[in-house]
Amino acid sequence: MSRLDGFLTDVRAQKWGMVGDLAFAIVWVTIVSAIFSILDGPTWAYYMFMLAGIVAYFGFVGSLERAQQR
Repeated sequence: MSRLDGFLTDVRAQKWGMVGDLAFAIVWVTIVSAIFSILDGPTWAYYMFMLAGIVAYFGFVGSLERAQQR
């Protein structure tokens, strides 16, 4: 089995999770970029909001997992 075959197998097994992750990332970056293009905020704040996306992502995924357990 080549590396590509292993990668494709992983993608097939996790496709909905990967699609959800990608959708969250696209939405987060779009919203932050739109806010900062309208408000013309400082660059450091822009990067802080992008980093906050990591925390928001894990909070979002954690809440979904808890909701599915109930």
